[in-house]
Amino acid sequence: MQKTLKYKVTFDGVGLHGGKPVRMIVHPASADYGIWFKRTDWVGSDNMVAARWDQVDRTPLCTKLRNEAGMTVSTIEHVMAALAGCGVHNALIELNGPEVPILDGSSAEFVSGFLAAGIRDLHVPSRILRVMKAVEVRDGAVTARLDPAPGFELRFHIDFEDTAIGDQSKGLSMANGAFVRELCDSRTFCRQADVDAMHAAGLALGGTLHNAVVVDGAEVLSPGGFRHHDEAVRHKMLDAVGDLALAGAPIFGRYTGERAGHTMTNTLLRALFADPTNYVVETCSAKMAARLPGSGLHRTDLRLVA
Repeated sequence: MQKTLKYKVTFDGVGLHGGKPVRMIVHPASADYGIWFKRTDWVGSDNMVAARWDQVDRTPLCTKLRNEAGMTVSTIEHVMAALAGCGVHNALIELNGPEVPILDGSSAEFVSGFLAAGIRDLHVPSRILRVMKAVEVRDGAVTARLDPAPGFELRFHIDFEDTAIGDQSKGLSMANGAFVRELCDSRTFCRQADVDAMHAAGLALGGTLHNAVVVDGAEVLSPGGFRHHDEAVRHKMLDAVGDLALAGAPIFGRYTGERAGHTMTNTLLRALFADPTNYVVETCSAKMAARLPGSGLHRTDLRLVA
């Protein structure tokens, strides 16, 4: 069944790139509403944009949505991952600025807020997007691929020169609350050299050692180090969950990322939807619903992170 929140949830923080305070309120919504973002500070003619793959204004550092009036909402991937991982299909997300608050750099605070508010069954069948054949996009050594699978699965590989990260691989099924337990607390990460370059370009002004894991060669500069030995690849998987949620329905398929990022995942969705034989949209049976992210999830799962 389609789901939404029982009550609205408010998050206060700063935008990662602008560094300015922002308040975000996630409201319950009716069945078949989907996920929409609304800018309450926007003075133009249209202050809403759908959380959908074809509304993405592709940038390498985050996922940004843009509507026809030119209004943008950026860094949406962590809250989208939290909604998808909690099985929330319908919500209205209000912001008084152009960026989703970065909070601790993961999805954990969003998940905690959603589970505290409660998740409500709307008694309308869910629909899933079933991948029917392999779809792959490539840019040099960077690839992203979708294959048929009986549920939503992820495989990811990264390889960084900095030995604090190095070579990491992980594979997971997203059924039975796996996103909450395995991925939601994994923070964004970057190299100190990248931080310096972004600051010089006027970017990442809201970034700190407390909302990102910063590494320099073999050294982890952020207090406390990594939350998991493979936190970096887990965060890349978290990003992929959020970016794939822009498909508009839960995906039944296996996503494989090789050094992939936001732009490549969006390119993959565009390739998927470019050919109608790549997928089918199905009404979810009870058996299928049991394999959806968020199915059987309980608030206590947040305390069981791997």
